[in-house]
Formats: sequence, structure tokens, C-alpha cells
Amino acid sequence: MITMDDIIRDGHPTLRKVAEEVSMPPSQEDIELLTSMHEYLVNSQNPETAMKYQLRAGIGIAAPQINVSKRMIAIHAKDEKDQQHSYTLFNPKIISHSVEKAYLTSGEGCLSVDEAFPGFVPRYSKITVKAMDLQGKEVKLRLKGIMAIVFQHEIDHLNGVMFYDHINKKDPYYVPDHSIAVER
Repeated sequence: MITMDDIIRDGHPTLRKVAEEVSMPPSQEDIELLTSMHEYLVNSQNPETAMKYQLRAGIGIAAPQINVSKRMIAIHAKDEKDQQHSYTLFNPKIISHSVEKAYLTSGEGCLSVDEAFPGFVPRYSKITVKAMDLQGKEVKLRLKGIMAIVFQHEIDHLNGVMFYDHINKKDPYYVPDHSIAVER
């Protein structure tokens, strides 16, 4: 089981590396690691389990955050309609995106970042992602709103990018033209 002790913190060099592609079909070791990343998210959202194991709640995690520089992400989050979405993906890649931007009105946080970084993080409001599932089958996802934001946050981790890199340094609450506010 992955715990908070397994999650590396901001400043660790692995968080700034471009992660390696996972060869397909995935190895049993990679499948188990990705499955346990997903289990962390599910457990972290259960108040009793989170308290028992001292887990910080998360809705997404990328392998580089546990010091594994491979292109793997797990997501367990609810969309704006309170629908639960769960994904365990290898080699996710954004293949298209909208011109329109979106940002979380509450700002973004990260399991690897302990301090708060106030400001808006502009993202694409809609994206299409291609990836491989746990069985090594290709999946194509069309995402919008909160789910598009979560995916972009996690895919950034695979490219050595942190969410606060996107915040406007001169005006943290700058709202780009053609952007929509997303409540969380």
C-alpha cells in the first residue's frame, strides 16, 4: 500500500524529469504499481481509512510523485455533476484540446506540494486523451471541466511540470481571455 511517506515532495529531482514510456503490454510489476496508486486515491478519500493511515486526500497521482519516472497516472475524482470517474492509465497523451481555457476557482493543490500557491492555473477546458488501460488496450477519452483539469495536472507530472509553473507570476489571479471558471 502506498502511504504519504512514499510521495516525494516538491524540490525532488524526479518531479522535474520527463518520465519514460511504459512498454506494452505492461509488466505485472507496473500493473501492480498503478493499481496501488489508484488504491491510495480511493483510501485517501475515505475519512476513516485516511485518518487511520494518515493519508492526505488526493484525486489524482502520477508515478513520478512516488519516485518512479514512468508514464503512469491514476485518477479517482467526481465531476461537476457528482459522477465518480476512476482511471488507471499508462502512457496518457493529450491528442487534441480546445482553444477555450478553464481554471479552478479554488486554485490547484498537489500531494507533492505542502505549501499553498495562490492563483489560477489556466488549463484547456476540453481535451482528448489517448492512453493504455491496465490490460494494455488503447482507450480514448474526451474530457471537459474538472476532469480535463485533473488529467492535465497529472500529465504535467509526466513531463516534469508542476501546477504552479502555470500561475501568472505578476498577476496570480489573472483570468485569460476565453476562459471559464470551474468550481470544486
